[in-house]
Amino acid sequence: MHNNPSGDPTPSQAVIHMTKAIVEIAKPLGISVHDHIIVGKNGYASLKGMKLI
Repeated sequence: MHNNPSGDPTPSQAVIHMTKAIVEIAKPLGISVHDHIIVGKNGYASLKGMKLI
């Protein structure tokens, strides 16, 4: 989870790619990434909820 200083919780392409990389790197270590949540001024975005991971 992290916050976006801009206030917009929409995930950037860089955030999406980084999160997918972390998910893949974590798998062989037995670590499950359940979600990546971005908090903004007027709400939040869940990459799992958006079906991005």
